[in-house]
Amino acid sequence: MRAQVETTLRGPESYSLARRVVDEMQAANVWPTPVNFELWLHYLGDPEGPLGREIQRLLAADEPFTDAMSDMLAAEYLPRGRLSEEIRDAGRVLDRELASVADAISKAHQSQSAYGDTLADASAGIERVENPDGLKTLVTTLTTATLKVQNENAALEKKLETSTREVAKLREHLEQVRRDAMTDALTNLANRKAFDEHLSAACEAEDADSKALTLAVIDIDHFKRFNDTWGHQTGDQVLRYVASVLARVARHPRMAARYGGEEFAMIFPSESAGTVEAALNAVRHEIASRALRRRSTNDELGAVTISAGFAQRKRGESASALLERADAALYVSKRNGRNQVTAADVLDKAA
Repeated sequence: MRAQVETTLRGPESYSLARRVVDEMQAANVWPTPVNFELWLHYLGDPEGPLGREIQRLLAADEPFTDAMSDMLAAEYLPRGRLSEEIRDAGRVLDRELASVADAISKAHQSQSAYGDTLADASAGIERVENPDGLKTLVTTLTTATLKVQNENAALEKKLETSTREVAKLREHLEQVRRDAMTDALTNLANRKAFDEHLSAACEAEDADSKALTLAVIDIDHFKRFNDTWGHQTGDQVLRYVASVLARVARHPRMAARYGGEEFAMIFPSESAGTVEAALNAVRHEIASRALRRRSTNDELGAVTISAGFAQRKRGESASALLERADAALYVSKRNGRNQVTAADVLDKAA
């Protein structure tokens, strides 16, 4: 699965996997382009996944690994490729609807122009009417022209209603695509991209209203031990468990994200350092209080613990500097025995 590959790429196995990818690509006469390299990373990182099985099928059939083949596989199986294809599809739908509306408006404009000419002719001709038959012909012409304009307007109104519904559905679809692009597939928390954007916006908001902003960085203790002992699937189970606890605590306006690997981050707008520390300790106690079991075998995994560090933003401090101070506090928690929360302000005072 993709999340398993992402975890592997941020661990000690990543370099050996990357070297193996290059060797396997060379053996298969596949050029090491960026797209091919990403495809083969996912293939070798998860050979039993959908992409892995498809590449194995192509290799067994001795099909050439062309650029067109790579693009097709990326669009079908890689998250960024699927996202790009979704956006392209949305663009095509929008272009079609806009062209259709423009055509309907053009026809209505032509009809209105013709109707204006008809009214002008009727106005000039009414003075020349000399008998009832001539008047009747003139009224019939005006009635026919009026009905035609009414029908054109009705068709335009119907087309606009249809297009409005289509564009609303398209907007909803694109919003879902945007949410998917900002969500970590394994934990359903915000991903790194969403976190970076949210933190940047939170810093700007704090500069505008002078309210406190606190950033916490959280790391699962001895996570490598879970992966090495029980495998990546059990490691994924641990990640999901920790994420579920963070998600319950991170109610709006708080925000929790998977920062990378076994590391998470939380943003606390407008909260005191004491409140943030209490919330992090509550998370720490809840996670440690439950003994996890391996789903496949029901073996007991033991307790999971986390370490955390947090920092309150200083006036005008950049997002990267704030993150660096929170990280420093996290590593103090690690060095001091893990399973604890450290405030960066304490380190600043000690320094």
